[in-house]
Formats: sequence, C-alpha cells, structure tokens
Amino acid sequence: MVKLKEVESRRDLKTFVKFPYTLYRDNPYWVPPLFFDEINTLSEHKNPSFEHCEARYWLAYEDGQVLGRIAAIRNDKFIAKWKQKYLRFGWFDTVNRQDVVQVLFEAVETWAREQGLEAVHGPLGFTDFDKEGLLVEGFKERGTLPMIYNHAYYPTLIEQLGYKKDVDWLQFEIKVPEQIGEKFTRMKDLVLERNKLKLLHFDRMKDALPYGKGIFDALNASYSDLYGVVELTDAQVESYIKQYLTFTNPDFIKLLSNQEDEVVGFAIALPRLTKPLQKSGGRLFPFGFLHLLKTLKKPEELVFYLIGARPDYQNRGLNAILISELYRECIDYGIEYVQTCGELEDNSNIIAIMKNFETRINKRRRCYIRHL
Repeated sequence: MVKLKEVESRRDLKTFVKFPYTLYRDNPYWVPPLFFDEINTLSEHKNPSFEHCEARYWLAYEDGQVLGRIAAIRNDKFIAKWKQKYLRFGWFDTVNRQDVVQVLFEAVETWAREQGLEAVHGPLGFTDFDKEGLLVEGFKERGTLPMIYNHAYYPTLIEQLGYKKDVDWLQFEIKVPEQIGEKFTRMKDLVLERNKLKLLHFDRMKDALPYGKGIFDALNASYSDLYGVVELTDAQVESYIKQYLTFTNPDFIKLLSNQEDEVVGFAIALPRLTKPLQKSGGRLFPFGFLHLLKTLKKPEELVFYLIGARPDYQNRGLNAILISELYRECIDYGIEYVQTCGELEDNSNIIAIMKNFETRINKRRRCYIRHL
C-alpha cells in the first residue's frame, strides 16, 4: 500500500532531492541537476522566493522504498498579479504507477482546497528560473539544464487525473551558420544608429557584473506579460546574479544600452552542461567541478538562456542583433549547434527569428492545469 510522507526535516529533503538520481540512473537522456543547487532552491532559509511563497513537499513510499515525489507552491505574488487563485506543482517524479500519482496529487489538491484556491497547474517552480513544463515530446533527446526531463509515461499518468494542457513551450536546436551574412551586419549598424544604442562586449566577468541589476530590470520588464511570469524581487535578483553571472563566460553575454547607460536588450548563453553533469552525477566533488570548469572554458554546445528587449525597445530588431552576436562567438569557438530554453509556442517574434536559421523543434513541454 502506498503511504504518503511530508518532508519535515533536512534528512527528508535530501531523500526528496535524491529520488530522481535513482529513478533515472540508467537513462542516457536525463541530466542530473547540481545537488546543492536543488537543496538551496527548496530550502526556506536559502531561497528568497519564500518571502512571498509557501511550499510543501511529499514523498510516496511503499515497503520503505520511495516511489514518487511532488512539491506544491503557493506564490502570492502570482495570485495577486494574475488574479488567478492557482497552486503550483513541481519537482514531480514517479514510477509508472497510477496509484502513486493519485496519492501525490491528492495531497496537493487537498492543500489547494484548504486555502480556497481554485486550480492546480504545473510543473512550475518558484520563479521562471526553476524547471517548468512536463516533457511531452523529445524523450530520446539529451536533456538540457535547466529544463525538465521526464519519462514518456508521465503525461498519460497526469492526464488520467483530469489535467489538461494550459500552454506549451518549444525547444529548438539551431545549427550555427558558417558565417554572419552582410544582411545582419548592415541591419545591426542601422538599428544601433537609429536607436542611439551601444553594443556591449566584456573581456572579464567583473566588467559585466555592474550591469547585473540592469539586466534583470530589463528582464522583468520584457518578460512581464509571458505566461505565469512574476517579476523578480531585489533579493531574488541579487541571488541570481551570484548564481549565474559570476560563473558565466563573458564572451556569451551581449548587452545593448541606451544613451543613459540603461540595459535595454540582453542575451546570455550558457555552456550546455549535459556531459559534465552526467559524468559527475550532479556532484561538484571530488571531480565534478573539474568537468564543469572545462566545459565553461571550452564549450562544445551552448544554451541560449536569456534573450529579450525592454518593451519600449521591442520590434526594433534588437533580438536579431543579440542572437547574431552570439552566433559570432559560436563561430569563433567552433560551436556547431545551440539549444534554446523553452519558448512559448505563440511567441511569434522568436518563432520568426528562428526561420532565418536552420532549426528543428526537438522538445515540447507542457504546463497542465486542473480546475478544482
């Protein structure tokens, strides 16, 4: 018989985080997350999101063995902004058994009803920097941090509980062009001159860090209307600057600033960490950090992680400039392919830019919803 246990101690939390490492042990497509990063994200005293979020985590057991896990997150800023009384689920993993999934989601839905909430949707995290979207296509494609990978049976198990599609994200694999055409070079010069913008490059990360807050201010503005997005607080911004920008190769940070030296466009790419994380099993020690450092310095593939423009500068060609500048770096590094993170399927601007290059959609992820 399946029994439910709520995570109440640090020992329980470690068990919660460790479960997928066992579930996907022999799966060549799954990418283990960094263990300490998962612990910090889920810990109330480490994650500044808990200033406006409350979360509970459950494990499903049978005969002393973990069979599944799930997190439930109430994000009060989301509820206030979107006027939707929804509870989020995330960190969902399970063996292929409907009774296990039933027990896990009953816990989430019961808590939602107790709070007077009207629906459960996900997978979603505390912020859009957390993993989101259940994989529904692309199960035999190598995973990409920070996107979710899951077994092919997950969608069926969730749908049998009455969960329906709310929105899909697409992930693209893009072949880097052999050269940047004259068309983009002429367009870049024209757009920069017309809008009185400056393209910023950085030789050292310490030169980019002073623009960190400006990047996230522009990000908050440019992503504000996207599905479920909640603007990051100052504490969250500070946390993400430390978490990402301090470890990013400066060659893969491209910014556009206006005459007031404000960041109005941004593009940040990260090395694809699939291979080093698989080698290290998500651990930095004893040798995991060596695999990561090697990939950070000389990546074989990139992930286009953050790209956007402030709303008052959108539809002026800024995204095309930023993407082409990242491609220039890829050409110099000998990188042949890049991956995108999830792009909303109705994001017409990004889809239009993709048509200029040799691309394929290699993954589709879905946010499900069930109204209570």
